[in-house]
Amino acid sequence: MSGTVLAIAVTSIALSVMVMLVAVAIVTGFKKEITSKVVGFGAHIRIKHFDNNQSYEEIPVNIDQKFLAKLKSDTRISSVNAYATKAGIIRTSEDILGVAVKGVDSTFNSAFFDPNIIEGSFNLHIHSGDYPAIISKSIADKMKLKLNDYFVVYFIDEPPRARKFKVNGIYSTGLEEFDNLYVFCPLTVIQKLNNWNVLQAGGFEVNLKNISDLESVNESIYKEAGFELNTQSIKTIYPEIFHWLELQDVNVIIILVLMILVAGINMVSTLLIILLDNTTTIGLLKAIGAGNSGIRKIFLMVSSGIVGIGLIAGNVAGLLLCWMQYRFHLVSLPQESYYVPYVPVNLSVTNILLINAGTLVVCILVMLIPSMIVSRISPVKALRYE
Repeated sequence: MSGTVLAIAVTSIALSVMVMLVAVAIVTGFKKEITSKVVGFGAHIRIKHFDNNQSYEEIPVNIDQKFLAKLKSDTRISSVNAYATKAGIIRTSEDILGVAVKGVDSTFNSAFFDPNIIEGSFNLHIHSGDYPAIISKSIADKMKLKLNDYFVVYFIDEPPRARKFKVNGIYSTGLEEFDNLYVFCPLTVIQKLNNWNVLQAGGFEVNLKNISDLESVNESIYKEAGFELNTQSIKTIYPEIFHWLELQDVNVIIILVLMILVAGINMVSTLLIILLDNTTTIGLLKAIGAGNSGIRKIFLMVSSGIVGIGLIAGNVAGLLLCWMQYRFHLVSLPQESYYVPYVPVNLSVTNILLINAGTLVVCILVMLIPSMIVSRISPVKALRYE
C-alpha cells in the first residue's frame, strides 16, 4: 500500500478528531464561563413574591421561612442567602448614573466575585458607620471613582433618600449589561431604606452545586415555598443569554457531522485502495482455502489500526491545542461582544471518550461497505493477471 495513501488517511482522521475536540471544548467552555458569570449576579434560582412588577423594588418576604431549613439540607444546593435590590442614582460632582443597588446578607457566597475583584476585596462589613459598597470598573471609570472613595446614591422614595457609600472593592466580569448596573452593599442598608425590619428581605437566592439539577430543584422549591412565593430559574430570568448559548450547540453538531463524514469517506477511499493494491493477495488466499469473512477481518483489522493511529494523533494534537489556549490564552476575543476576553475551553473526559468512541464506530461501520468487495473477487481472475 502506498505510504502517501496511509499518511492521508491517518491525517484526515487526526484532523477530524482534533477539530471535534477543539470545537466541543470551546462551546462547552463558553457555556460554562458565561453561565457562571450570569449565576454570579443572580444565582441559579430566585425565590420572591408573586409580582408582575419588573422593577428593582421587591415586595418584602419573611426571612424566617420554614422551608429554608430543608433547602439548606439538600445535597444539591450549595448556598441560600437573602437579598434585596433597589433602584438608585449615583451622583458625583461631575456626573450622574442610574444603578441597581443589591443588598446581600452575611451568607452571600462571593466565590464568583473574588477572582474578578481587581481592586480591594468583596468586603461588606460595616466599619465606623461607613456603608461599604462594591462597584464595577465600568461604573468606577464613568463616575471617576477609586478604591476608598465616597459616593452618594439617591433613592427615589417619598421623600427622596440618599446614602453615602465607601468603595471597598472594584470588580470586572466582562458582562457589560451587569457591570454597568449593579452596586453591592449590605442587606441592612436596603432594609432601612425600605423601612423593613431585620426579618424582611426582597427574596432568596439559591445556588446549586451542579446546574444540571436546575429544573428538578426549581420544581421542588416551588412546591415547598407555598402559594405566596414564586421561584424563577436563571434561564427564565435571562432567557436571551441562554438561548444564545443553546444556538452554539447547533454549530457543534454541524461540525461533528462534517468531521465524522470526512473521516468516514477517507477511510472508505483508503480501504478501497488497499483492496485494489492487494487483489492478487486476496486471490491467492482464496485459492488456498481462505474464506471471505476471514479475509474481510484481516482488512478491517488493518484499517482499524489506521483509525487507531489517527485517533491517537488527533487526541494529542487537540488536547495540546486546548491546553495551550487554557494556559496561555493565545486566541483573544472582544469582551464587549463575547463576554470573555479570550476563547475559553472546557475539557471533559466524557466528551473526549464520546468523540473517540463515535469516530471509531462510524469509521468501522463505513469500512464494512468496501470490505464487501472481497466476496466479489474471483481467485482465478485475480491470479490470471499476476
